[in-house]
Amino acid sequence: MGAMTASPGRRVLLAAPRGYCAGVDRAVIAVEKALEQYGAPIYVRHEIVHNKYVVQTLEKKGAIFVEQTAEVPEGSIVMFSAHGVAPVVHDEAAAGKLATIDATCPLVTKVHKEAVRFANEDFDILLIGHEGHEEVIGTSGEAPDHITLVDGPEDVAKVEVRDPSKVVWLSQTTLSVDETMETVDALKEKFPQLISPPSDDICYATQNRQLAVKRMGEEADLVIVVGSRNSSNSVRLVEVAKLAGARSAYLVDFADEIEEGWLEGVTTVGVTSGASVPEVLVEQVLEWLSARGFEDVEIVKAAEESITFSLPKELRRDLRAEAAALVEQRTAAGSSAPSEK
Repeated sequence: MGAMTASPGRRVLLAAPRGYCAGVDRAVIAVEKALEQYGAPIYVRHEIVHNKYVVQTLEKKGAIFVEQTAEVPEGSIVMFSAHGVAPVVHDEAAAGKLATIDATCPLVTKVHKEAVRFANEDFDILLIGHEGHEEVIGTSGEAPDHITLVDGPEDVAKVEVRDPSKVVWLSQTTLSVDETMETVDALKEKFPQLISPPSDDICYATQNRQLAVKRMGEEADLVIVVGSRNSSNSVRLVEVAKLAGARSAYLVDFADEIEEGWLEGVTTVGVTSGASVPEVLVEQVLEWLSARGFEDVEIVKAAEESITFSLPKELRRDLRAEAAALVEQRTAAGSSAPSEK
């Protein structure tokens, strides 16, 4: 019956990959596991990932999101978000006698380690990123005396360094790939001896999602990006779609934010989602479009993703200890009966 109502020529291009990256998946599962393991409340410093729906869902399960470590009652458990924190935050947690679980994405941790290493070698570090973003605050905090923030190509003119032969660039992991390289080129022109990090800091998921949107944007009249306003990588996807040729591109948290007027004169709609967006929100957008004659869905595939990260070490340790205790109990009880679970 579906084919009867599909309007001829109307189609949806669905980006792949889209949605959850390995770091987000790990962080969200870490909060859920911590709640199961230790019980509510679990305090989380900053939104665990930049997505409204995810934060609301975890709040219902007993997570409490705070902006500052000082808001967490002494002796509680606090989790650090996927964006990472500055070393001073670890000190604050220790001072408040807090148990910490660090859900920082391993790809962000890599940038932190690069910052520490280059600062130890007394380099000036030019950090490409958006001022005020949690990830940038965390990375800058690793070596505040050595790091200068460069917020896009237009910032390059005012950058000053102590020794132009000892300069390196690093970047936030969720930026626009093209804009970052534009900034790097401008920096290289100014500082010809500028060193690049051992491997690009922009994460695989950011790159892959932008690549899929570029392919889609060439053909789509309208691109809908599912994601939250404070999600840097989601906002970048809207920019990339427009640059790739989409006539219009919008960011929505939920399907009910889509406006009928956007569909005027549109035959091809591209759909994707940021790296902190659960697939259920994309499905609702596809349903909304389908109800308006956009039933044909083609996948635009840019890359395969098979990366996964293990849970934060603090959780792994306690989950292992719990499993070992269960085995011990059963052995002690001499029980060969199947467990009730």
